[in-house]
Amino acid sequence: MALHWPTFFTRLGSAIVFSALMMTGLLWTPWAFLLLTALIQFLCLREFFRLMPKIFSASQTPWWMQGAVQLFALALLLLLGYNGHGTNTWFPALLFVPVLLFLSGVLAKRTFLLEGLQSFGALFYIVLPFLLFWELRSISIIIPLALVLMIWMNDTMAYLVGSFIGKTPFSKISPKKTWEGTAGGAILTIAGAGIWGYYSPYYRMVDWMALALCASVAGTAGDLLESKLKRLADVKDSGTLMPGHGGALDRFDSLLVATPFAFCYAYLFMPPVPLIIF
Repeated sequence: MALHWPTFFTRLGSAIVFSALMMTGLLWTPWAFLLLTALIQFLCLREFFRLMPKIFSASQTPWWMQGAVQLFALALLLLLGYNGHGTNTWFPALLFVPVLLFLSGVLAKRTFLLEGLQSFGALFYIVLPFLLFWELRSISIIIPLALVLMIWMNDTMAYLVGSFIGKTPFSKISPKKTWEGTAGGAILTIAGAGIWGYYSPYYRMVDWMALALCASVAGTAGDLLESKLKRLADVKDSGTLMPGHGGALDRFDSLLVATPFAFCYAYLFMPPVPLIIF
């Protein structure tokens, strides 16, 4: 497919502005990082609950249940910000949510099966990845920063390579994606991570290449998953937050799936290292 320059520059301009905001939040203070994560989480949850009724042809999840999920998600992030890190701080509470949803349905004399499943899905599709994204900061602030940059690099390189030489469709879920673009984005992202890792004083080259693999492969899977949700809901974008990019889910769909894989690798193989800025 040919590169559509007006669309490219619209996407580029939005990405530059949004990148500046993201980098400021990530690098400023822990509380700025936390508030930025909470804001993105709130927007993603709101868009998720708007998509679900269109997918299942059902009524909207009750406002109080949406609010309960939003407040619960925010409370977990604030708990992390106040008490520090550690999955033992929040994971048991996350697993207790299905019990609370069931009890609320019994008390209200309603069977909130579908709404409960939607809320449960929101917790594990959106809330859990953002909690793990915050946990990555406990290992080193450079890891979530690098993960975001790798995902953006993979998206940009896949778009450019696919625009110039892409011919073979990658998936029916996302017809604009090509095998050439997907492979090109992954290869260039991993190669870029390898170059950074070779000169970086932080961690080994293989660690950065492994994170790049998570960003490109799992990130692409996240993009396809969100595209499938939009197809089922029969909408083009999940929202209108960013010109050329759509909503918050459109922008962070790759991060939602890549983060758990990146966290598992970093937790097992990358010991905590502080970021030193000269």
